[in-house]
This record gives sequence, C-alpha cells and structure tokens, in this order.
Amino acid sequence: MRLFKAFLYSMNGLKEAYMREAAIRLEIYLLIIALSIIFFTPLNSVEQSILILSYGIVIITELLNTAIEKAIDRISLEDHPMSKIVKDIASAAVFISVSLCVIVWLLVLLPKFL
Repeated sequence: MRLFKAFLYSMNGLKEAYMREAAIRLEIYLLIIALSIIFFTPLNSVEQSILILSYGIVIITELLNTAIEKAIDRISLEDHPMSKIVKDIASAAVFISVSLCVIVWLLVLLPKFL
C-alpha cells in the first residue's frame, strides 16, 4: 500500500509540473520527438539507452529545479539575494544537463547521418 501511495504522489507531482510549468511541457513535447528519432534511426540498444538516459537526466533536473523554485517561493516571495543565488544555481543545473544531452545526442547521431 505504501508503494502504491508513493506512486500516486509521483504521478501527482508529474501532473502538477506539467500543468504549471511551461519548461516541463516543452521538454515532454521534445521527448516525444526524441523518442521518435530514437526508434526510427538505426541504433543499437546501447545507443538507444544512452540517448534515453541523457534526456531523462534533463527531465529529472528540470523537475528538481521546479521543486527548488517552488520551495523558495513558498518561503518568501520578496526578493532576496540568497533566493536568487539558489534559483540561479538550480537553473544552471538544468543548463548543464541540457548541454550534456545535446553533446551526447550529437556524438551518437551525427555519425549515423554523415
């Protein structure tokens, strides 16, 4: 029962993130395109796994960034230098994960198309 409740909490978190965050929606739409590319390009299972994992890291990082932003906003909506630093660092994590994902995708896919 506890595992089922944890699953429901997770699904609710995904739903809330999707409903409230444009960045999450965009990344989900791009995921659909990415999965199409993965499954219609001649890739072996290791290459497919690497691409899926790299994109999964982007989604995970974006969810954590959103959670951090919401927690900071819950504490206080007034501008505070420390709040800005925390939000900027979380945003930097998303930037790094997206950058790494793009590099991985280029390294795996470019040889297939050249």
